[in-house]
Amino acid sequence: MANYHLVILKKPYLDAILDGHKQIESRFTKTRRPAFGRVLAGDKLFLKVSSGPVCARATVTAVKNFENLTPGHIIEIKKRYNHYIKGSNEYWDSKMSSRFGFLAWLTDIKPIEPVRIHKKDWRAWVVLTEKENFGLLKKKDCNIL
Repeated sequence: MANYHLVILKKPYLDAILDGHKQIESRFTKTRRPAFGRVLAGDKLFLKVSSGPVCARATVTAVKNFENLTPGHIIEIKKRYNHYIKGSNEYWDSKMSSRFGFLAWLTDIKPIEPVRIHKKDWRAWVVLTEKENFGLLKKKDCNIL
């Protein structure tokens, strides 16, 4: 059974996903976050623009998880995958002290009717549950189920 996730993105990255230029979503952190190790091929994503509505959906086709990262590992990941990630040099520089990361390959990317949700915390990736789903798992107009 697929898991569902809410993914918050800055507008340029969301636009790059929607126009097909960005095919991998990457997340790198200094500490292990709940999404690490919990994103699987077949999972469904709701894509939300930072400070804006949920406006697209996607399916994960593959995932790579990384632990115990060093700056050397991050440079290698950048060399190998940035063509699909589309991270700026500033993005990669800001990730050099990360110890954990994952890459999620995206497919079936589709815009949806924008849906405003009430999310007040700073999490940029939320694994949705029956209890915490911001009403997204009940919205038929999101066309993700």
